[in-house]
Amino acid sequence: MQESAVATVLLILTGLVTFQGLRREEYQERYAFDIDGILVGKQYDRMISSGFLHANWIHFAFNMIGLLSFAMTLELVLGVPKMILLYFGSLIGGSLLSLYVHRNHANYRAVGASGAVSGILFASIILFPDKGISFVGLDVEFPRWFMAILFIVISIWGIKTGGGNIGHDAHLGGAFAGILLAMGLAPDLAFNNIWIIALTLLPIGVFILLIIRDPAVLMIENYWGNSGGKIVQMNKPRPSKIQTIDDILDKINKEGIDSLTKKEKKLLDDFNGKG
Repeated sequence: MQESAVATVLLILTGLVTFQGLRREEYQERYAFDIDGILVGKQYDRMISSGFLHANWIHFAFNMIGLLSFAMTLELVLGVPKMILLYFGSLIGGSLLSLYVHRNHANYRAVGASGAVSGILFASIILFPDKGISFVGLDVEFPRWFMAILFIVISIWGIKTGGGNIGHDAHLGGAFAGILLAMGLAPDLAFNNIWIIALTLLPIGVFILLIIRDPAVLMIENYWGNSGGKIVQMNKPRPSKIQTIDDILDKINKEGIDSLTKKEKKLLDDFNGKG
């Protein structure tokens, strides 16, 4: 079976970067998606570089199987330049939503290509809704509309509850970007399937607008526009700089200066005027 040239190059590049990140902790730390690194350190490259890192090889394999499963048909229809734009646009879309949802979580970190792969998946669903979905290595086919709805429900539930060590926000943001990009890159094909656009774009768009207009949705259980519910620790206040430095000094006192990460050492140096 012919494979996508874009997906093959991305797989190789992602594998090399993942290998480097798993081999060197400081490399993983520098290029991972990190809220403080992006918002405080202005290291915006993390929003892309994090998509080439993975927590382990199983994580890597899962994302790359998803990419290879849908990339070839999209590449044939869109061509290589648009396929590259779709991938990186979806990656950035996932990072942007994740950045917004976790903007007050100073210590939030993430890695993985799942935002980009979600965009590839949903672009495929929008452009070819009548096809079933099958994954590389699985001889099972699912209706695309069913997979789309299941994906959206799980992602929104995951963002709302904060459950699991999964970047549901990056998944949803990548899917949203993938839908919009598919509409822009192949409008004739996309708008022939307006029903699937409505079925996917509307619930994601409404949820994103809801959390922008009413952030309490992310902080209160069973809160969908009312005042009742139990407050959950979704958006923890960002610690002050003084508090952060105090925590670093406490760590030095307990474990020694060698226990500090590079990020903690840099914060301490900046505080002391050495940065």
